[in-house]
Amino acid sequence: MTTRKTGRDALAQARRVVVKLGTNALTHATGRFHRHHFEALARELLALGASRELVIVSSGAIALGVERLGLPARPKDIPGKQACAAVGQSRLMRAWEEALAPRVVAQVLLTHSDVQDRRRYLNARHALERLIAHGVVPVINENDTVSVDEIKFGDNDTLAGLVAGLVSADVLVILSDVDGLYDADPRKHAGARRIPLVEQVTPAMLRAAGGSGSAVGTGGMSTKLRAAARVTELGLRCVIAEGHRAGALTALFEGADLGTVFEPTSSPRDARAAWIAHALKPKGALVVDDGARVAVLERKKSLLPSGVREVRGSFSHGDPVDVCAADGRAFARGLVAYAADDLRRIAGLKTSQIEGVLGWRGLDEAVHRDDLVVLE
Repeated sequence: MTTRKTGRDALAQARRVVVKLGTNALTHATGRFHRHHFEALARELLALGASRELVIVSSGAIALGVERLGLPARPKDIPGKQACAAVGQSRLMRAWEEALAPRVVAQVLLTHSDVQDRRRYLNARHALERLIAHGVVPVINENDTVSVDEIKFGDNDTLAGLVAGLVSADVLVILSDVDGLYDADPRKHAGARRIPLVEQVTPAMLRAAGGSGSAVGTGGMSTKLRAAARVTELGLRCVIAEGHRAGALTALFEGADLGTVFEPTSSPRDARAAWIAHALKPKGALVVDDGARVAVLERKKSLLPSGVREVRGSFSHGDPVDVCAADGRAFARGLVAYAADDLRRIAGLKTSQIEGVLGWRGLDEAVHRDDLVVLE
């Protein structure tokens, strides 16, 4: 019987790899594009992609736009970031095309709305699968030029996690300015120790993670951990490693003790459950009583209108909503069976009373268990 490879031994067997390069991995400390380092990374990626299917999630468009426009710092406002992205994205793709030659590369720009809608999610998946089948290296970035607060991913760690799920990768590698996850912030604590292997991302880990370590990038260790949690829930492996270390990517796939490897969960979510949990942005929230919370979490039941105590936000039938405990903490997410105004009218009522109040009756459930996913 063949023993399933785990940890670093499994990386050598990975056939499809998503590599995420953050702004910090592609620029100097000043935020200027680090061309020598970029080209060295590209050579490693070429070698990695010689025997594997490769997808790249690349930051850097805004930073390159800042550089080209001669701005003193990255803009803080959305229009300023959009303008820099518009200038920098073509420069970023030209750099990738030249550095990865003779491989063919394809630019793919995504916004959150591209994965919020199930049909568009599948369209993106099919397009990426076809590119990979043709031997093309997709280079993916958030479409910063048109993204606004309502639709933006906000960081490419989140985007990379969604892309890894989209293409059913074997492993996601997040190249960072820190060599993996530590038991304390290595920038502040000299004795901080790297954690080489994580079996499961816990809420305590997420609470302990800090923010962005750079004025140039947007993602911190918290976003990387959340991306790792999403990927491992799909049954995929994730690695966080240092992007500035020469040869680190090559050494990682040769079994070197670098970075932090996050093992896949033993019971991965199916694609639809993962889409509900991670690709959708909630349009509102339902605050439920303790009985409903226990029914959803422990008994795996649907959420009935009788358990709803408060309806927050404005949403329509079929929209994603968070399901929250009395303290406001979201513990589940699902597709709601009633619009917000209708649900406010039937909240706390038995299913037998729905038709008498609304004049019609849809589902007995506020959120059916098939459309409901526990978040933790």
